[in-house]
Amino acid sequence: MPYRAAFRCIAGCPGEISIWQPIYQCPRCGGLLQVVHDVDALRARGAADWKRCFDERYAHAAKPNGSGVWSKKEWVCPELRDENLVTMNEGATSLLRVERYGRAIGVEDVWVKQCGLSHTGSFKDLGMTVLVSVVKQMIGDGARVRAVACASTGDTSASLAAYAAAAGIPAVVILPRGRVTPAQLVQPLANGARVLALDTDFDGCMTIVRRLAQEDGVYLANSMNSLRIEGQKTLSIEIVQQFGWEVPDLVVIPGGNLGNVSALGAGFDLMLDLGLIVKRPRIVVAQAAAANPLYRAYRNQWRFEPVAARTTIASAIQIGNPVSVEKAIRTLQRYDGIVEQATERELADAAARADRAGLFTCPHTGVALAALEKLAARGDVGKTARVVVISTANGLKFADFKVAYHTGRLPDVDARHANAPVELPNDYDAVRRAIDGVTEGHA
Repeated sequence: MPYRAAFRCIAGCPGEISIWQPIYQCPRCGGLLQVVHDVDALRARGAADWKRCFDERYAHAAKPNGSGVWSKKEWVCPELRDENLVTMNEGATSLLRVERYGRAIGVEDVWVKQCGLSHTGSFKDLGMTVLVSVVKQMIGDGARVRAVACASTGDTSASLAAYAAAAGIPAVVILPRGRVTPAQLVQPLANGARVLALDTDFDGCMTIVRRLAQEDGVYLANSMNSLRIEGQKTLSIEIVQQFGWEVPDLVVIPGGNLGNVSALGAGFDLMLDLGLIVKRPRIVVAQAAAANPLYRAYRNQWRFEPVAARTTIASAIQIGNPVSVEKAIRTLQRYDGIVEQATERELADAAARADRAGLFTCPHTGVALAALEKLAARGDVGKTARVVVISTANGLKFADFKVAYHTGRLPDVDARHANAPVELPNDYDAVRRAIDGVTEGHA
């Protein structure tokens, strides 16, 4: 039985729309779209068979199974022809147990899903491989796509630029000037994208790119395009697979534009529908206090109002009017969801505490860790709960944040775990004195 996927309105408007046309919102009501699959066709293959199939494919070197996304192609984009796959072996990233950190916060079974180990250093690769592959097939079938465009706080632009370069498709990325790290800025520049740095924030960039996408031949690559969600949903499938098809108790993820939240839910929902799992985890979304519209909605019976996002160290989630908020709220309502926030000091200290246990976390992961620490301190997370924290990006992209923290140069942050370098003369006795205090504590 052939497998197929299509767009459908999340508000329930009748009818389906082909995923092979450039459309991002319901033509009837203007609501967001979601990708739906022929679940009856997928059910014809039993749960045990799907598990065996995915386990046999997982992380093989050969294309497409080196990809954590395309090794699950039937659940993602089954009608994509293999010659149009644009993949960098994204996904299949480490799920790392962080025992020392867990003991420090009073939760014994904490794991970090290290999405920053993907090709461009963030989880955005999971969705971009799907979107760019679909665009490549559309172009091959005669569609007029002049460029693929996105607004970004850094990681989306890096991912789009890399995959578009591999496919030979022009990419346009629109960034808020001065609000992305040098490492994030240089990625799309190196991959040949047209980079436009605007005097605005992410929300302003998003307004511009949505207008551009209304023009003929410009294809939208932001997460309001549901094809991105299809790739990102494999994150939850991969976590369960890495646990031997067992579901964790709690998943904590930082939230900005909020496409990642509905993606998590979509993966768990499909596994439930097909009988691979029998329960849902609880989902926690962590926001920076400086950009916390979802947290405010959660505290106000889910009544959402956009905010003017203030400057935050967690620059990738400095978003006051997330385009995927409706999908995120629907997901959290199904998953007994919690939304927590973290101040600049809380997120910086949480990142540093985790680093002291061997990690090297980005500030957005610091937001998620800070949220977990607050839940643990309140008793909202049991000591023996199995918790997965989604680390969305590679800490190496944010080296300036690390240096500023450890040298006391982060504004309004009194760094509790600072570890500044010790400057000494070229003198052996001075070196011995400096290290005596360190080695005595570890004798």
